[in-house]
Formats: sequence, structure tokens, C-alpha cells
Amino acid sequence: MKHIPAQIADFLQLQGFVIISTIDEHGFPHNSCKGIVKIDEHAGEIYLIDVYHGLTCQNIKRQPKISICAVDEHKFMGYCLKGKAKVMPDDNISHDIIKSWEDNITSRLAKRLLKNLAEERSRSHHPEASLPAPKHLISVTVEEVVDLAPNHFRKEGSHGQNS
Repeated sequence: MKHIPAQIADFLQLQGFVIISTIDEHGFPHNSCKGIVKIDEHAGEIYLIDVYHGLTCQNIKRQPKISICAVDEHKFMGYCLKGKAKVMPDDNISHDIIKSWEDNITSRLAKRLLKNLAEERSRSHHPEASLPAPKHLISVTVEEVVDLAPNHFRKEGSHGQNS
């Protein structure tokens, strides 16, 4: 278990979603998008919501190694957090977790609508509005943090290894 620095936790919370990688039954990476609903910085744990019960859950049950990747292209920064995941029992999705997920989806939808208005775009389809209800909670215990920014772009006191 590795403590998650506050600046990295804050960065992750600002992202609309993260890309996680698990290992499929043939040993190949499987990538999927997930929403972060909670970060326990001191325990080094990140909680993700899975709205589908597909390959990600199967992969985690077979091989718990996982990576979580988030980047901000505009700021030219990002992080990859490596660790071990477990699919929590369905009754572990508390009302607070569901509320947090709903708030995240509402925020993403509002940002998309505002951006479309500012760019004078009209869209009848808003993907966030059609996401199914959460199916599973995935708990990730972070073991390593990798700073994806090149050394000369890192801020002083940056955490993690370089990729």
C-alpha cells in the first residue's frame, strides 16, 4: 500500500474519468473507462464504479493487477497508479457511493452542455445521460505511482517515478 499524495488525488478527482488496464485471459492488456467515486489518500485506496459487469470484473477476479491512468493534455501532465484491485460485494455500494457517482455524472453532463452552448453546437445525444446504474464497486490498493510528465515539465516536489 502506498500513500497517495494530495496533489495526485486532487488531480484524479478533477478528471471526468480514468482509463484502467487489467489483464485478459490471454495475457493482453484490457482497457476501460471508469469513474472514480472515492480516494482514501492515507490508506492508498481508490474506489471505482463499474456500470457494466463485463471483462474488467472477470479480469480482476482472475488476476488482480491493475493500472489507473489519467492525463490532462492541456497541462501536459498525468499519472499512472499501479496496484491490486478487487471487486467488492454488491452490497458494498452504499447510498453515499451512489450519490457521489450521480453527482459526478451530473457534473460531467453539465460541463458537456455548457461547452456545447459556448461552441454553439447542438447535440441531441449526451452519453452520460444514458449510462446504466452502477453494478459494482472496484477497490484498488495503490502500490506505485508513476508521473507521466517528462522530467523537465515536472513541478518541484513531484511524486512518483517517470515512465
